[in-house]
Amino acid sequence: MIKITSRNKKTIAKVLVFFFAISSFSSLLIYAFSKNMVYFYTPTQVSKKEAPLNSHIRVGGMVKVNSFIKSKDSLKVYFKIHDLDQEMNVTYEGILPDLFAEGQGVVMSGKLSKDGTFVASEVLAKHDENYMPPEVADMMKEKNGALYKK
Repeated sequence: MIKITSRNKKTIAKVLVFFFAISSFSSLLIYAFSKNMVYFYTPTQVSKKEAPLNSHIRVGGMVKVNSFIKSKDSLKVYFKIHDLDQEMNVTYEGILPDLFAEGQGVVMSGKLSKDGTFVASEVLAKHDENYMPPEVADMMKEKNGALYKK
């Protein structure tokens, strides 16, 4: 039989306090991360009702060609995105990124309305791995031209 001394009681108390502190910290961390997570959905998932309504989510796809409509009196724009299977309507009010174009990929943050329209609060234009800023592309053309002239 183990005799419980005051030294053992102090050790047990320290271990319990340490365990409680680690458990509390882990719980707070998990709670904080779960509140800041933003889930990504495709138009197909949205059409299958997998995306929540009125929750902050991300949606991505390709901007449908000939679907872009700009409001005449504000910065509001309307367009459709698709994932080669389904398409969905998007509204956004703000300045679009320079790389935004029909036929290009986009990722947007915002909320899904009851009628299935995505109300974007942020639009990010995607580019492929071969993208090069125009300034760098011009410089490369100049360098290549100088190399061929020698």
